Amino acid sequence: MSAHEDTTDVEIEVVPEQDVPDLLPVMPLKNFVLFPQMVTPLVITTDESKKLVTELSTRTPHFITTLQRKDEIDETNLTKDDVYRVGCVARMIKTLNFPDGSTHILVEGLSRCELQDLINEEEYPTAHYNMIEDAEDDSLELEALGRNASEQFQHIVTMSPNMPDELSIAIFNMESASQLSDLIATNLPVPVEVRQKLLADKHPANRLKKLMEFLNRELQILKLGSKIENKVHETFSKTQREIFLREQLKAIQTELGEDDPQANEILELEKKLAEAQLPKEAGEAAEKELQRLKAVSSASPEHGVIRTYLDVLSELPWEKSTEDHLDILAAQKILDKDHYGLEKVKERILEYLSVLKLKKDMKGPILCLAGPPGVGKTSLGKSVARALGREFVRMSLGGMHDEAEIRGHRRTYIGAMPGRIIESIRRCGANNPVFMLDEIDKVGSDFRGDPASALLEVLDPEQNSTFNDHYLDVEFDLSKVLFITTANMLDTIPGPLRDRMEIIRISGYTLQEKVNIARRYLVPKAIREHGLKRTQIKFNAEALEGIISGYTAEAGVRSLERQIANVCRKVARGFAEGKTRPVEVTGRKIKGFLGPVKVDKDVAERDAMPGVVTGLAWTPYGGDILFIEATCMAGKGGLILTGSLGDVMKESARAALSYLRANAATFKIDEAVFAKSDIHIHVPAGATPKDGPSAGVAISLAILSMLQNKPVRPDLAMTGEISLRGRVLPIGGLKEKVLAASRAGIKHIMLPEKNKIDLAEIPADVKKKLTFKTVKNIDQALRYALKLSAE
Repeated sequence: MSAHEDTTDVEIEVVPEQDVPDLLPVMPLKNFVLFPQMVTPLVITTDESKKLVTELSTRTPHFITTLQRKDEIDETNLTKDDVYRVGCVARMIKTLNFPDGSTHILVEGLSRCELQDLINEEEYPTAHYNMIEDAEDDSLELEALGRNASEQFQHIVTMSPNMPDELSIAIFNMESASQLSDLIATNLPVPVEVRQKLLADKHPANRLKKLMEFLNRELQILKLGSKIENKVHETFSKTQREIFLREQLKAIQTELGEDDPQANEILELEKKLAEAQLPKEAGEAAEKELQRLKAVSSASPEHGVIRTYLDVLSELPWEKSTEDHLDILAAQKILDKDHYGLEKVKERILEYLSVLKLKKDMKGPILCLAGPPGVGKTSLGKSVARALGREFVRMSLGGMHDEAEIRGHRRTYIGAMPGRIIESIRRCGANNPVFMLDEIDKVGSDFRGDPASALLEVLDPEQNSTFNDHYLDVEFDLSKVLFITTANMLDTIPGPLRDRMEIIRISGYTLQEKVNIARRYLVPKAIREHGLKRTQIKFNAEALEGIISGYTAEAGVRSLERQIANVCRKVARGFAEGKTRPVEVTGRKIKGFLGPVKVDKDVAERDAMPGVVTGLAWTPYGGDILFIEATCMAGKGGLILTGSLGDVMKESARAALSYLRANAATFKIDEAVFAKSDIHIHVPAGATPKDGPSAGVAISLAILSMLQNKPVRPDLAMTGEISLRGRVLPIGGLKEKVLAASRAGIKHIMLPEKNKIDLAEIPADVKKKLTFKTVKNIDQALRYALKLSAE
C-alpha cells in the first residue's frame, strides 16, 4: 500500500477517542513522513490502500504510517526491508471519494511507534508495535533551543508567502519542545531522509538542534529572495512608470495635434538616407539598421548607437563632389602667387590637372612632400586645394599610435566612432577633397595597433576605392581624394608605405629665394598680424639679407618669420607709446632691433690647420656643415672616435684608416706611425648625434692632412663615402648640403663623380658662387684637396 501528501483543503470532522488495538494495519507512504499532532490529507492510489481505508471506515480508525525505503514495493507481501521500522500511529478523520476514482482521507498523527513484525495474512499488511515516548529533559539548553527555534520559525512564517499566518499562533501556543519540533519539521522544507531521522529520534533537544540548521538556511534564502524581489520590483516599477508616462505624452500630443517625436525622427532619417544616394551595400546596411531603430525604445542605449550610425551614413558625401577648376593657366597663377619657388611641386600639380582635364575618372595620386621644416610643405596643400577649387582637409599624424584613429572603432560599445579619415570627409561634405596627412614620418605603434599599416589601404590607389572603415562596416570610395603627405625624413617611413607614394623632395631655400619669400609673404603677414600699416614700417633688401645671414641658419623660413615678427613687435611698441614717424628697417639698424649677430656668417674664414677638414651632412632639418678633426699621439695603433658618432660614421672612419694604412707608400706615410701611435678622430658638437654614409672622404683627408702636416683650405667642403678599394661612392641630399655650404661661405665643394647629374638641381645663383670638383676615387680626392690647399 502507498499514500502521498495532497494540499487539498478538507473540512475536519472530530471523531471521539478510542482505544488503540495492539495489532494495526500498516500503510506505506512514498516520500512522505507523518509526525505526531500533524493533520494532513493523503491521496490513496493503490488497491491495497483503498481496501485498508474501507476496513478503517467499518472497524477501528487507527493505523500505522511508515516511510517506504524504495519507490516501488509489493504491498501484498510487505517485508521489514521495504519500510523503516519507526513510523507513526495515525487516526483517520474523514474520507472523500472523487469523480476521477481517487480517494482522499484526512488523517491525524498520534504517536511515534516501532514496528515489531509484519503480517501479510489480510488483504493489507498489519503489524504489532511499541509506542515510543519522548525522553524527559528539563534542561535550560532545551528551553533555549525551543525559544530560538520558535522565534526563527515565526520570522519564516512572516516572510514566506506559502505558510499561513495561523502557524505563528500555533507555534506561540506550543506547550512542549516535542510538539514544537514536530510542528516545525512538518512545515519546514526538509529532505525526507532527514524527516525520518527526526521521527526516529526521541530526544527533542537533538531534533531542535538539527532543525536549527534548516531554520537558519531557510531564513537566509527568504531574506535573499526578498532582496532580489525588491530590486526587481523597483526596476519593473521604474520601467512601467516610464512606459506609462510615454503613453500619456503620446496621448497629450495626439490631443494637441502634435506628431510623435520618435516617428518624426525616423521619417527625417529615411528622408536623409534617400537623399544621400547610398551605394547598394551601404543602402542595405542602412535599411537593416533603420528597421532595428523602429523596434528599439528611445530610452534604450542601443537607440542612440543606431541613430548615430545612421546619421553618419546619411551625412557622408557618397556621391557629392566639388567641381574641379580645370583652367591650367589660372591654377598656375594661384600656385605662383601663394608660393615662391617649389617648381617641381607646382609642375606635378599642373600635370595632374592636365590629365584630369582629359580623363575625368582618373584616380588621385598619392604625393609625399619630403623636406626640412619651414619650407612650405603644409601650406602648399592649401594652395593646391585653392588651385583645384576643392575642399581642404588637414590631419596630423605626428605621435599617432592607435590604429582606430585611421580605421575607426567597431560598433560593439557605446561611444564608438568612425576613423578620422571618414570623419574628416564627412565634415568637409565632398568625396574629392585635397587631404593632407601631415608628419607621416612620425607615426608610432604600440599595443593599440600600427597606424602605418592601416594607412597602406588608404594610400594605395589600387585599394582605396574599397576602403572599409570598422565603424561603417561598408566600403567607401577614396580614389577621388587627392592625398598629399608630408615628411621631414623618409628613413622612418615603413618601406611598403613609402612604396605607395610619389616622393617629391623639397630642399631648403637660397639666400635670394628667402629674400623674395620674406618680401612677398612674410613681411606683409607680420605687419598685418601686429596691427601695423605698410606706411608705418618698411624692410629694405639689405635688412632682409642681414636677418637671413646673421640671425637664421636654417633650410626653411620659420626662424626668419620669427625674427621679422620680433622687429615688428618693437616697432609696434614705439607706435603704441606715441611715436608717429614711419620706420625703415635697414641693414645698419638690424643690430638695434635683434642684438648681436647670432650666426657665424663665414666659417670658411677660420685659420687653416693640419688635421681639420670641413664635411657636409644631411639632417631632417636641412643640410649642415661639420668639422672633422684628427690628431695622433704615442700609443699602440689604436683608433679613438668621439663626437657622438653613429655606427655608420664609425665604420667610415675605420675604412678610411685601413685604406691609408694599406696605401701608406703611395701617400709617402711612414708605416711605423700606425703601429706606434693612436689616432683620434673627433667631430665637435658631441651633444648632437651624428651619423650617415657620407663622411668617408672627409675623414680620410683629415687623417692624411694630420700625418703629412699639411692644412686643408677652410673654404673647401667635401662629401662622399669610400670603399676599401678606394672608390668614392655617391651620396644623397646633395642640394641640401650645397645650400648649407653656400650659407656658411664655402667656395669649393668636392663630391663623388656619380653625383654630377644632381648638380642640375642646384639653383643657378648658388652655382655661380661655388666651384665643384667631382672625383672617382680617394686618390683623386686627396691629391685635389692638398693641391688646392697648396695653391
